[in-house]
Amino acid sequence: MFYIVSGLERSGTSLMMQMLHAGGAPVAFDDSRPADEHNPRGYFELYGGKIARRLSENPMLITQYEGKVIKVTAYGLQFLPLSQQAYNIIFMQRNYNEILRSLNKMSPDIDIEEDRSLFEGIEQKALNLIAERKDMDMITIDHKALITYPEECAPPVARFLGLELDIAKMVEVVDPTLWRNRG
Repeated sequence: MFYIVSGLERSGTSLMMQMLHAGGAPVAFDDSRPADEHNPRGYFELYGGKIARRLSENPMLITQYEGKVIKVTAYGLQFLPLSQQAYNIIFMQRNYNEILRSLNKMSPDIDIEEDRSLFEGIEQKALNLIAERKDMDMITIDHKALITYPEECAPPVARFLGLELDIAKMVEVVDPTLWRNRG
């Protein structure tokens, strides 16, 4: 079984990884991208966020993460090889304006109006891929709902993954003050 946290950049994937880690899930990440002002609690990702590139070069890299939760951006899902094992994907969704404003703060080169269709297209392509592939199953989690009602969002995630997780510890991780780019 493969466990994937996915979504567009700045959609809440790091928060979900932090929640899963706190709840006792077998989360795989490294320290190649340290916490910063944009993610003060860390990114919880592999290879400095370059796993999509690594998978594009060597799709079988995924096999070393069987049974672990990893973060793969929406764009990177296309590089996951067909598998006999299921990919259980937690797909984070967030208001595009919030995503683009957050990205713009990280990189002023982002043009919020110009890049909106690009990000909408990436997300739609990923969602279509998941729907088409027999080896992929998905639960979508809305960023706003997760921040506002974490105690309601965490149990369905645990059930979807089929893991015994400490829901209270997952909920404790959520800090609404870190939701700085609101709709």
